[in-house]
Amino acid sequence: MKKKLTAKNAENTKIGKALKKPFGEKEGLGLEFKRAAEKLPANFFDSVCAFLNMDGGLIILGVEDDGKVSGVDADAIERIKADIANLSNNPQKLDPPHLLFPHEEQVGDKWVIKVLVPASSQVHQVGSSVFLRSEDGDYRIKGVNRLAGLMNRKLSFFTEQRVYPYLGIKDLDPALFEKAKMLMLGRQPQHPWANLPPEELLKVVGFVRQDYSTGKPGYTLAAALMFGYDTTIQSIVPGYKFDALLRRRDTERYDDRLIVRGNLIDAFDQLMGFVDKHLNDPFYMEGTTSISLRSIIFRELVANIIAHREYTSAAPATMMIYTDRVEFKNPNVPHYHGRIDPGNFTPFPKNPTICKFMIQIGRYEELGSGVRKVNHYLPHYVPGAGTPVFEDGDMFKVTVPLVAGTTTTIEGGEQVTPEVTPQVTPQVTPQVTPQVVSVLVAAESPASGAELQQAAGLKDRVHFLKAYLEPLLADGLIERTIPDKPTSRLQKYRLTDKGRAALRQATTKAGK
Repeated sequence: MKKKLTAKNAENTKIGKALKKPFGEKEGLGLEFKRAAEKLPANFFDSVCAFLNMDGGLIILGVEDDGKVSGVDADAIERIKADIANLSNNPQKLDPPHLLFPHEEQVGDKWVIKVLVPASSQVHQVGSSVFLRSEDGDYRIKGVNRLAGLMNRKLSFFTEQRVYPYLGIKDLDPALFEKAKMLMLGRQPQHPWANLPPEELLKVVGFVRQDYSTGKPGYTLAAALMFGYDTTIQSIVPGYKFDALLRRRDTERYDDRLIVRGNLIDAFDQLMGFVDKHLNDPFYMEGTTSISLRSIIFRELVANIIAHREYTSAAPATMMIYTDRVEFKNPNVPHYHGRIDPGNFTPFPKNPTICKFMIQIGRYEELGSGVRKVNHYLPHYVPGAGTPVFEDGDMFKVTVPLVAGTTTTIEGGEQVTPEVTPQVTPQVTPQVTPQVVSVLVAAESPASGAELQQAAGLKDRVHFLKAYLEPLLADGLIERTIPDKPTSRLQKYRLTDKGRAALRQATTKAGK
């Protein structure tokens, strides 16, 4: 006999669904419940501090420790949200400040307030206490050794907080401070940072921190990247650049190119200008409002490579526009390797202080919004196209398909994206030659051109290049290991995911 669904059971079902993503239903390292009927709990900022100092997390007000929703009084919601916003920006409460953006949500017939707290690259304290997070909740740390360990942990990952002792206000462009203030006011007419002088603004946003090797405060790498003159930035991180290329007709080199080496405020505008120049913007109505799908999708992706790039790496961040796809790559210090599941992932900021400031100037939204928005709007931008692929690793990579087609399921349940279907199928059906299969098999491990030619059993090098290597590159079945130097003597070729799917399909056909 089925259990009768009572009102209480229905409410608990809704609670479970509401709290299931992204952190789970029980309190732990990334989730904290707090009772808050009429006012902000006294220990609220202890949890905020702990999450900022560790790996971030979600605080839900109006929920008991056991997960039961007790609710926030409807009349108190706006007051509590205002207290959170104001106190998170008050260094006497949270030092250094970190602006938070709470939002209410209805669960059954009750209201809760959710506050997403990201990981921070700084060490925060409430009063004179530093808090960390464990499975059992928040705890206060004591002792110089524990504090030093926390600081070293953050500096080893968050290089944006590296202090440059000889970097001064003279190295920063006053015009960029004025531009940033105008952007803040455009986003929020009464923005609390908009009237601050440059030195105060840098402190409030976290671009000034103490250098524990000298004991003195100094400007960070983040300060230079956001407000520095071009010469300042290039002297500090000479390898930094964003490289945007159009590769439609000339896939070996490029049809158009933009190299950006300057401040991050202008870098965003320049990269978006390249997108606007080379990608269509189809008419689309959301409800009764016309919106720009191109802007929504690619603002997220451009902001992502700016906000999450590892700036101390000499490898460039790239945006490549092909006929059938757009690829974004940026140097990264990964938390894990492999594809990201849009429905089940925990976003982790590479440059939290830069992210926080980009939010305030309207260049960036909440952490993790890019994956969700791109997946939501891409089917409207390119009807019938496959889903975008987000891959974490030493190079964070996003591939956005631009070609409509029907997704095909192949052996093992793996799906071939739409751009694979029209290009691969004719080559991996019975018409495929043994030489093509031999080349794909040889490319499963990085191999030189000569090794691939030998695998194909061909003696004429020019014929091999024109009839095999170049078409396989153009179709995306193999790729260069050194893409920025096509003619390098160290150049090798490897199989792509698309090539693996094609090879698997070809061998399956051959075995039937």
